[in-house]
Amino acid sequence: MDEQDLIEDIEEEAHDNLPEAFRGEYPIVVEGLVNQFGDFRIHDDLDLKVKRGEILGVVGGSGTGKSVLMRSIIGLQTPRAGEIHVLGRDVAKAQDDDDIDIRSRWGVLFQGGALFSTLTVGENVEVPLKQFYPELDDTLRKEIARYKVLLSGLPEEAISKFPSELSGGMKKRAGLARALALDPQLLFLDEPTAGLDPIGAAKFDRLTRELTDTMGLTVFLITHDLDTLHAICDRVAVLADKQVIAVGTIPELIATDHPWIEEYFNGPRGRAATAGHAGSNPGEQAE
Repeated sequence: MDEQDLIEDIEEEAHDNLPEAFRGEYPIVVEGLVNQFGDFRIHDDLDLKVKRGEILGVVGGSGTGKSVLMRSIIGLQTPRAGEIHVLGRDVAKAQDDDDIDIRSRWGVLFQGGALFSTLTVGENVEVPLKQFYPELDDTLRKEIARYKVLLSGLPEEAISKFPSELSGGMKKRAGLARALALDPQLLFLDEPTAGLDPIGAAKFDRLTRELTDTMGLTVFLITHDLDTLHAICDRVAVLADKQVIAVGTIPELIATDHPWIEEYFNGPRGRAATAGHAGSNPGEQAE
């Protein structure tokens, strides 16, 4: 059996236990969200819908709660009020069994990769496989981890390396491999290109676009990188004034008259990014 046949067998066996894919239009729906820390209210009556199959870029100034919003959606932050439905499930009301099932259907890349320093790259990727599919035998689990590492663009020798032996870009890809371990339907990326040089950031953007298209992912992407927004995001959500004040394509957002949006997209860096990507759409930039 050659390597391609082995990979196909691994994917087929792994998919046998996967839940049915979400077929609705909006796999993420947030309504009336309120997040508050002490007396400080960071979100107030926030609404957001993420379309199936899109890469949604999420931007906003410091302190607008971009990461808090993501943590609320994946159940790591308990909101003061509001409803969050993910893949048709009410996250706040999910019971233990439901909670386990729905958490297996998304992958998360936190800032910096958030890898376990005492585990190799391969062992890091195996962590969610052990958690959600403990019945997998060691050989199959290791082969799935190996496949995900290669899928993330890392060389095979990276599998046995520890995080301390990796560059910043390699750590990001290792974190991405772990986020993809369970063949998720949703992918959450928190500042995935932060700290990368322009070439490394562009490569990561292309990889994100390719994975989204080939795996049918829906991506929630927090970023400050204007090049990323232009290159791969189908729409952009803007957080300001404790709410999502606008959602749309970049041309649609540029046409609005909100002061923060005007400054962000029409400032010197925004104009440079727009000029650099003029005449291209996200799909074209990924090629």
